[in-house]
Amino acid sequence: MDVEPIEDGTAGFAGAVHRMLGDLVGRGAALGWVEPPSAEEVADLLDHVAAAVRAGDGALRVARLDGRVVGFGYWLRHARPTHLPHADLEKVAVDFAAQGHGVGRALTAALVEDARAAGIEVLTLDARGDNANALALYRSLGFSEYGRLPDFVAVGQRRYDKVFYMLDLRRAR
Repeated sequence: MDVEPIEDGTAGFAGAVHRMLGDLVGRGAALGWVEPPSAEEVADLLDHVAAAVRAGDGALRVARLDGRVVGFGYWLRHARPTHLPHADLEKVAVDFAAQGHGVGRALTAALVEDARAAGIEVLTLDARGDNANALALYRSLGFSEYGRLPDFVAVGQRRYDKVFYMLDLRRAR
């Protein structure tokens, strides 16, 4: 498996990411959508992230297995002037068939290293409280929980906690 940095959000993988996200969201994955996103929405998202990468305010990674996209993730620097040293790991998604094979770990570890190299001091993220595998992965990589909003995430009639995690990269410098 290769995990590579991407600077162009439409570098031939937007369609693959769209298909992967559609499948994951259709299966109920906790990725921020209730219904699968449109191809245009995914392309716009990737373009937005790629622009941040080019400006030095983000990182975008894609994981490929035998040339096929099996995951992607990104972080974005906080825009508020007083928060510029910090970033939010906004999305890590792994193809359903590739889950449990270290793709999420490789993506997240690479994104953490990208954040460290960019001088990010604190990397934050939030996850749905029932996403036990993701939460365990983040804890195993040194993230710690710093807050929780009970029943904050609404998916139809169901409610889930929103869990906040952080990784203080200042300690590792």
